Amino acid sequence: MKLRIYILALLLLGTKMAVAHGNEQHIMGTVTRVSDTSIAVKTQDGRSVDVVMSPETKFTRKGQPISLKDVKVGDRVVIHAKKENDKLVATTVAVGMNQAERTQEVNGITKDR
Repeated sequence: MKLRIYILALLLLGTKMAVAHGNEQHIMGTVTRVSDTSIAVKTQDGRSVDVVMSPETKFTRKGQPISLKDVKVGDRVVIHAKKENDKLVATTVAVGMNQAERTQEVNGITKDR
């Protein structure tokens, strides 16, 4: 009985999380350009996607708040964005490691970040 309740709770939580982003699109890839108003991302399938930033866009790196100026070319990102007219407008930008940081991690080199 407890197992069924646990599974039901997980299913309900998963459904809530799936709905949490509603109609937002997910853009994952590597930053190729950053301006004061947008970020260009090269996705894994080779497409280039431009995403516009707004004053409400939230930026994080390792769960900590950052700003657009902290986003650099080469960073890996996951962006949640809403389609507004013919543009994608970011609601959240989560920044991961850039290529140099990934190489250092693979090679066992650590440094304070």
